[in-house]
Amino acid sequence: MVLALKCRLKDANRIKKELREKGIYNKDYRMQTDVNFAYLPIRKKTAKKGCSVVQKRLKKIERITTLADVLKNKLSKEELTFLPSAYDVVGEIAILEIKPEIKSKEKIIAQALLKLHKNIKTVVKKADSHAGEFRLQKHKHLAGKRQKTTIHKENGVRLKLDIDKVYFSVRLGTERMRIAQKVKKGENVLVMFSGCAPYPLVIAKNSKPGLVVGIEKNKDGHRFALENLKLNKDLTNVELILGDVKKIMPKLKRKFDRICMPLPMSAEDFLDSALKAAKKGTVIHFYDFLEEKDIPKKAIEKIKTHVKKAKILDVVKCGQFSPKTYRICVDFKIL
Repeated sequence: MVLALKCRLKDANRIKKELREKGIYNKDYRMQTDVNFAYLPIRKKTAKKGCSVVQKRLKKIERITTLADVLKNKLSKEELTFLPSAYDVVGEIAILEIKPEIKSKEKIIAQALLKLHKNIKTVVKKADSHAGEFRLQKHKHLAGKRQKTTIHKENGVRLKLDIDKVYFSVRLGTERMRIAQKVKKGENVLVMFSGCAPYPLVIAKNSKPGLVVGIEKNKDGHRFALENLKLNKDLTNVELILGDVKKIMPKLKRKFDRICMPLPMSAEDFLDSALKAAKKGTVIHFYDFLEEKDIPKKAIEKIKTHVKKAKILDVVKCGQFSPKTYRICVDFKIL
């Protein structure tokens, strides 16, 4: 039994609104009605003309806020402990990592995720690790619409991609905005390994650069980049080039004010290529994967091996690769 305010049915919506505004309405229970009256759940006694305070058996509202809430009657207590604590959502697609202990329940878990988030239309799981030259990853469909291509919205831009054919990390959205906010008016920016163009488009959208050039070797990544340029047709100062940066860079006729190198697995191999497009004062954003104990020492050592004179501006952690390994970005200026 809970405290309720009994009022005439025709007055229920008006009174409910007043109770909400005063903070008296009890949102944990559902309002109940009969032929003539409504019973509004309240947190404390209140005087209202034409109404009376009564004790009433009202239905409690079950609020489902987590995956564990949805699955508490479908998984054992032990199985619940193996649920993913986080997952990526790219456009309409949720990407799960399923632990071996709950593999037999993966489709039940996927269906629960669809129920929990109406914006998610497809649930997949990671089928393997990132591999190959383009660091691609396969995914297995678990529930919902069968699709691998989606449109992701980030930092004011729309990005179309196939999660199997293009490397894209939704977790780098904050880092992409960080770089965009550092770009000064009129700067010419080069993005090496530009993929489906998240860096070029976010930079063009959120700063006032002169020209943003992206170079990508993956033909699928470049194809989606061109589509994304059309999707964001207001961004007219972006140029996208298909090819190997080591072959393209020597052919570029301009030097850049800022160069972004978002390829942490082997960026050091391309530092010499980046320097060919740099000049005195150029800022380079160099990405690397490092164990915490080696941050930032090892990244700075790599830079000094290739760059004669450089000033370290900042070292930023921008993601965790494994329990002890982080993705970091070293911002440095050519002197």
